Amino acid sequence: MLQYIQLRQHKLPEAIMYRVLVCDDEKDIVSAISIYLKSDGYDVVTAHNGIEAVEIVRQQEIHLVLLDIMMPEMDGIEAMVEIRKISNVPVILLTAKSEDTDKVLGLTVGADDYVTKPFNPVELQARVRSQIRRYMMLGSGKTIDSKITIGGIELNDKTKQVTVDGEIVNLTRTEYDILKLLMEHPGEVYSPNQIYVKVWNDEPIGIENTVAVHIRHLREKIEIDPAEPRYLKVIWGRGYKMEGE
Repeated sequence: MLQYIQLRQHKLPEAIMYRVLVCDDEKDIVSAISIYLKSDGYDVVTAHNGIEAVEIVRQQEIHLVLLDIMMPEMDGIEAMVEIRKISNVPVILLTAKSEDTDKVLGLTVGADDYVTKPFNPVELQARVRSQIRRYMMLGSGKTIDSKITIGGIELNDKTKQVTVDGEIVNLTRTEYDILKLLMEHPGEVYSPNQIYVKVWNDEPIGIENTVAVHIRHLREKIEIDPAEPRYLKVIWGRGYKMEGE
């Protein structure tokens, strides 16, 4: 398992204060990822099943979780559900290529991203850095206008609250960021790659259907009829845009 972790001496000064939880039942993978992240300045905590991971998130300040899907006792999907009950910490799933259904399910229950095994350590590093950056910037108050309204949708960036026709809608952090991007530029079409770059702050490498899954679940939450959306429209072959009525 160690062959897909090639260590580089690449210190990240901004990473020193951040704690990453690595959870996988394969100890070689946990060890290799831990060594790699520590070489970048991260404080690393480890777990080998979902029960341990949930307990660590409950007891410690964790800034990002790397979570394997296939594990004994409590798998990554179950752990993801439990983590979302207590924390909005970013979660990156570690998946096998054969686990496509689990990838979609993981994103549905609140995961922010996934990396497919065997993974490129440079890609893993980039995704970890990107998710932590987004997590730490969330709620920083860096916004031009705290409220954006399109039709019956109101997004309040100070409270991070979204309402549709006066009803509060519970969005994941990623869904919120996508909605905010599109609402800030009504009528402007964003391709999946552009959305990924803007929201994930990362290069769109191997993103597969990540953006599409988040868009679908965002529609299910803000549209009366997701099949006939009033607001979040798809422009076939180009991307997505927000429209108001």
